[in-house]
Amino acid sequence: MREQAFIAAQKAALAGYGVKAEQRFVEVPIVGGRAQVLVAGSGPPVVLLNGIGTPAAMFAPLMARLEGVTLYAVDLPGFGLTDTRAGLADDLRAMAVAFLRQVLDGLELNQPVILANSLGSLWAMWLALEQPSRTGPMVHVGCPAIVLDTTAPLPMRLLSTPLLGRLMMWLQPPSKAQVGQLSRMVREHPLPPEIADLLLATEHLPGCAETLLAMLNALITLRGARADMALTGDQLAQIRTPTLLVFARDDPMGAENAGRRVAEAMPNAELVIVDGGHAPWIHHADQIAPPVNRFLGRKFLQAS
Repeated sequence: MREQAFIAAQKAALAGYGVKAEQRFVEVPIVGGRAQVLVAGSGPPVVLLNGIGTPAAMFAPLMARLEGVTLYAVDLPGFGLTDTRAGLADDLRAMAVAFLRQVLDGLELNQPVILANSLGSLWAMWLALEQPSRTGPMVHVGCPAIVLDTTAPLPMRLLSTPLLGRLMMWLQPPSKAQVGQLSRMVREHPLPPEIADLLLATEHLPGCAETLLAMLNALITLRGARADMALTGDQLAQIRTPTLLVFARDDPMGAENAGRRVAEAMPNAELVIVDGGHAPWIHHADQIAPPVNRFLGRKFLQAS
């Protein structure tokens, strides 16, 4: 029942923005099952990776505005219809790299453009660091998770504490009010109804809460990012693939100043500043799509 409710919410979110997507599944051994990929459009490949606790279809407002490309929007483990398992976050970096490599193998893609947000951006950068031959140009929309000295808002840091996180989940189970609080935390309130419904349906899926808590615990503590997980300036300097950084003025994870520092640390990055919070395409896809389309057009033209 919960999976069917999610599928219905996913269809409604895509339809609400006029996105016609094919549902595809690829085998991903690292999660002991399959990953859901939503495929839309035609042209060179662009792989979409979303943030923690959110499914791929949340990109629908931006997917509707990207031109001349085939979009492969991937549910990360536990968030949507991609499988998850206990212990997935025990070695989160190794798992993330293996997951992305196996998804790309399943889709028969080599060096696609990766467009990502938050946790998805962190995973994409880990892949670029460890297997640079698998990644093409990258677009990061919103601040990548725990880059440089950035961290998560206090509620997420509280959730990262094992016992307290479980208590908070029990005291505030998934509901419309809880999704509203989440949208305020990331400064994207109010959410469009179809996006709010999609997030609520995601939170009701089996395994979502456990995966969320485990990943938060692996990434951050009450004080901030775990040192062995955070992306450092030295690591950013090693990522030489062409990169477009789209940072938002009101992003609680890292706003304009953080964007400038990330751009300065990366040898081949350009920065665009837009309005919005941590998921700025939800309300400002009209500001984000033009520079992304220009960037993609230049990179694909150079490759041809």
